[in-house]
This record gives sequence, structure tokens and C-alpha cells, in this order.
Amino acid sequence: MTTRERAYAKANNQRAAQYIELWIIAQPAEIAAMLHTASASGRLVYVSTPTPMGGDDTRHRRYLRLRTN
Repeated sequence: MTTRERAYAKANNQRAAQYIELWIIAQPAEIAAMLHTASASGRLVYVSTPTPMGGDDTRHRRYLRLRTN
């Protein structure tokens, strides 16, 4: 591996380490509380639209991307 390739790999790892990606499955009110807390702390970067789990399940699924520092 060349020096340039090592530097590029290190930079990519550092960028990836800045975020945590989560799938949250819960009741809509619980998800709203989590999003409020993440937003108030300044860590919320991205949140997907709510997706119902389907069937008789009343929970929803959302994707979150949070800043680590």
C-alpha cells in the first residue's frame, strides 16, 4: 500500500467514525421523544421518514444518523 493509499484510507475511517447510524423501532411517541433529545443535544444529523412495521404491529421504524462528537 502506498503512502497516498494509506492517507486516503485513514481519512475515510476518520470520517466514518464521526457518525453512528441506527435503526430505531418503537412506538411513534417514543421515537418522537428520542428525536427531541437528539435534536436538542445537537447530535442529530439525519432522520428518515417513519415507516410502519406492518400487520397488527403499531410500531414504526426510522433510520437515524447521529454525530459522535
